[in-house]
Amino acid sequence: MIQMNATLQTWILSGAVLAVAFASCQKPAVDGVTDPKDRSSFQLLQQRILTPSCATAGCHASQQDNMFTQHGLVLAEGVAYNNLVNVAAKNTSAKEDGLLRVKPFNSLQSLLYHKLIVDNSHHSGKSYGSPMPLGRDLLSVGQIEFVRRWIEAGAPREGSVVDEKLLDDKTPSVSADFEPLPAPASGQGFQMNVSLFDVAPNFEREIFVRKAVGNTQEIYVNRFQVKMRNSSHHFVAYNFRNNVLLPAMNEIRDLRNPDNSVNLATVLSMQNHVYFAGSQTPTADFIFPEGMALRVPANATIDLNSHYVNKTNAPIKGEVYFNLFTIDKSKVQRVVQTLDWGNTSLTIPAKTRLTLSKLFSVDKPVKILVLTSHTHKLGEKFIIRIKGGPRDNEVVYESTNWEHPETVIFKTPISLNKGEGLMSEITYNNTTSQTVRFGLTSEDEMGIIFGYYYEE
Repeated sequence: MIQMNATLQTWILSGAVLAVAFASCQKPAVDGVTDPKDRSSFQLLQQRILTPSCATAGCHASQQDNMFTQHGLVLAEGVAYNNLVNVAAKNTSAKEDGLLRVKPFNSLQSLLYHKLIVDNSHHSGKSYGSPMPLGRDLLSVGQIEFVRRWIEAGAPREGSVVDEKLLDDKTPSVSADFEPLPAPASGQGFQMNVSLFDVAPNFEREIFVRKAVGNTQEIYVNRFQVKMRNSSHHFVAYNFRNNVLLPAMNEIRDLRNPDNSVNLATVLSMQNHVYFAGSQTPTADFIFPEGMALRVPANATIDLNSHYVNKTNAPIKGEVYFNLFTIDKSKVQRVVQTLDWGNTSLTIPAKTRLTLSKLFSVDKPVKILVLTSHTHKLGEKFIIRIKGGPRDNEVVYESTNWEHPETVIFKTPISLNKGEGLMSEITYNNTTSQTVRFGLTSEDEMGIIFGYYYEE
């Protein structure tokens, strides 16, 4: 299975947490008698954290928010408690780990707590998606500790169970100084980066830049690392399906124009992408199983895709470091290959919502390590099922965000024997007045399963 190279840090965010927690211990975390005039701890959490930082337009304010189909979570006053406490997490990795959005008495099994912490080494390097609040100032050490204590006290709706003074703590939960990711040692790999770029106030900037890996000979990559500044939504590195239709080297291509309209030339270049690596958290460290590696041809180039969200009134900086670690070919027992299964027979009538399925069978035994998906703007829901064998019809992948689909890394690879396969079930909603078919432009559609696999 793919391993995460990070150590579990369960209770300590930083040295500052200890200081705050020690100071607050002079008042009991759980009071025997609650003054009825006092606001409950959950009311404080709602008013001081959820409402100003989370339940904002475009995020978790209502079901009309543009990201609601992905997270399915409204945190507005009056509904937040029922949407959080004892509710199953929607994030794929969190579900696999048995997390609830909030699990009373157990902050480490509560996705809310993990989402507030930037350093994913806190949760063993597992990717639970972008830290929150995305694009805004991160919560302070005291605010995060308030959330943790409320959960550990049983996450009650009523009653004062946490010291309110924690909410006044301003200790930053991350350092203001961004330290670049150290490059691999000479002869052990290559470093690529997306240099500093500006993200305008109240704007989401997503860019692409094609860069050379720097390898003059064929290499085998068994590990990759990612490090980004805060407010990053994701980073993806792409190979190209057609090496004739390549964008210019070292030239930044924006997905959106300054007026937020879509840059069609950039969208067109995206249709040539094949997933190579990526991360939805500011730091990531992925290692393939021993003896396995991706083959990268000599003089390779990769399209680096970085997306930052800025919901503040001041500009911020974006930046990405991407390390590829290599091993000698003699140590490679299995070459990891990129899965690229697409349905090219798409026909979606005008003003119609429908689900189209496509079966992809294998002609030899394989093991699936990673799955992600790709559609255009009409794609509402992407499901992948196993077909054949003892796990026939089991859903192993689901995503409802066509722009930024889930990437699922399997602890235990999916085994497919000859004749078995994966089926894509994609729901499209064609709100246009024209029939839409498969194609490369933004007005056409796609339905592709991407991922990693190896042959047995």
